[in-house]
Amino acid sequence: MPFSELFDNEFKQRNRGHFSAIVRVAFADGKINQQEQEFLDKIASTLQISEEEYKEILSDPWKHPINPPYLYTQRLERLYDLARMVHVDHHLGDLQEVMLRRMGLALGFTPGNVNFIVSKALSLVDKKVDLDTFLFEMENMNK
Repeated sequence: MPFSELFDNEFKQRNRGHFSAIVRVAFADGKINQQEQEFLDKIASTLQISEEEYKEILSDPWKHPINPPYLYTQRLERLYDLARMVHVDHHLGDLQEVMLRRMGLALGFTPGNVNFIVSKALSLVDKKVDLDTFLFEMENMNK
């Protein structure tokens, strides 16, 4: 296997795990509603999940390993990506904060601070900040 394929393969595997985690969050209430389904369709496209992988993950999201970020900065980077996906066209409407809170909990943010973190993240994304500014603001919000 060529060296370049190692990174491509790792990238695809990380995206599958990331998408699987998002599907698990959507299934948290036992079903996926129409808005969540449309959101998952959009995220699958963004994460370059093939139609075949999409169907496989939806049929059994617990089958695929997820690689939860263990560093706070990595959690914030994923939150930034998710917040941008959720917020870009307000596709989820009133559910955007609810869905992002559930994803924030899945990323490892605590129930005590997830509401504040999600609110701050959406506020920053609304201002169209870049990743570096987002990380700086999020890491320094309590200082």
